[in-house]
Amino acid sequence: MTRQRGFALLAGLLAVVALVCATIFAGVGALGGAGRSDTGSSAQAAGSGSGAAGGRGRTSVGSAAPASADAWIGTWAAAPAGVEPGVPHGHVGRSIRNVVHTSIGGTAARITLSNLFSHEALLIGRASIAVAAANHEENAAAAAGTLRAVTFSKRTSVVIPPGGRVVSDPVRLQVPPDTDLLVSVHTPEPGGPVTYHPRALRTSYTAPGDRTRDVSGAAYTDRAPVWRYLTAVDVLNRQARGSVVVIGDSITDGIGSSYDADHRWTDTLADRVRGSGLGVLNAGISGNRLLRQSLAVGKGPSGVSRFGRDVLGQAGPEVVFVELGINDIIRRPNETDPDRITAGLKALTRQAHARGLRVVGSTLTPFGSNSRHTDELEAVRDRVNDAIRSGDVFDRTVDFDRLLRDPYAPDRLRPHYDSGDGLHPSDAGYEAMGRFVELEDLVGEKPAQL
Repeated sequence: MTRQRGFALLAGLLAVVALVCATIFAGVGALGGAGRSDTGSSAQAAGSGSGAAGGRGRTSVGSAAPASADAWIGTWAAAPAGVEPGVPHGHVGRSIRNVVHTSIGGTAARITLSNLFSHEALLIGRASIAVAAANHEENAAAAAGTLRAVTFSKRTSVVIPPGGRVVSDPVRLQVPPDTDLLVSVHTPEPGGPVTYHPRALRTSYTAPGDRTRDVSGAAYTDRAPVWRYLTAVDVLNRQARGSVVVIGDSITDGIGSSYDADHRWTDTLADRVRGSGLGVLNAGISGNRLLRQSLAVGKGPSGVSRFGRDVLGQAGPEVVFVELGINDIIRRPNETDPDRITAGLKALTRQAHARGLRVVGSTLTPFGSNSRHTDELEAVRDRVNDAIRSGDVFDRTVDFDRLLRDPYAPDRLRPHYDSGDGLHPSDAGYEAMGRFVELEDLVGEKPAQL
């Protein structure tokens, strides 16, 4: 072999090595760069409208194209609703183990922690994530081999500023669809009021000391039906289309359904759309109103003001679903002007359209057997529903009113669909709602021009 040919062969081998290295680094970068720590100021956290959301989104949500550029998709979410009573300085020196249920699976995970309603910085000493053990006598136990430490900018601890939030680094974990995850955080120091979601309909746990690395759930003896600090879990899934983000009130939150059973209507919907590559994110808050906030009683900011954060700020939204407005009518001070409610719903649609997202919305459901029902308020509900059915409010309409109402008393829920208070559906009612949604409405090409 001549020296010239030898140099040519060596150059060719070096080029191949360089190409292989570049491919490996690109693959690692897709995981490492997909997640990022992201804290926000209190002003950003409380912001409304698409402008506020634009700086807060955890992934690219500028279009409704299948999946986002970095393939992070929301699999679970809970909207922060207020301050947990009785713990003004937080759960000092304790570990909190939140139990959440996935809608879609992935090959890695990341979490979002919120300090939205606190006036003090919050120190997270350690955090972890694991798949929950199936059929285990310790409900807070992790499945063998799944417990992973969670880091923030490659550190085990993080300080979340007042009113802010943080997104963790990616964690390599095979996350199954339709399963429980355990997300644990240790709060070693006082951190002000606890941002929480009060009506989880799932049991979560606390334990003394740093128990974030415990596979066993034996130390987690204190139980509560709430989610603390945790507001989202995203998964890496390059085959997914995106997520359906549902903003709503107690009917979306699932009040009236069986406890620890995942029988909300959004859970039924998640079962149906999973094969279409869609996750389902529940941003319902019990007692939530479209036009007024009720932070003092844990019923959340108004739907109009929280839409940017709780809906547009999610990872990879494909379509928005709106089930909201009945509390404006039935809770005091009662909103008796249907045009104001309709205008608020249209404002949500405009915010979503500005981000290229399709909006599906539901009619307001019957409440004739509820103690707060009056003929005057029923007339307001009817007027709002007429506007929604006209097609001038949402891109597509799902008529939950007609589905759930008693044909012999249209202002009331069917007895089989009534949980007992005349307002909230039963398990059967929620299942019917989840099956009533037309899947074609969720995967349209583009938003309508209203």
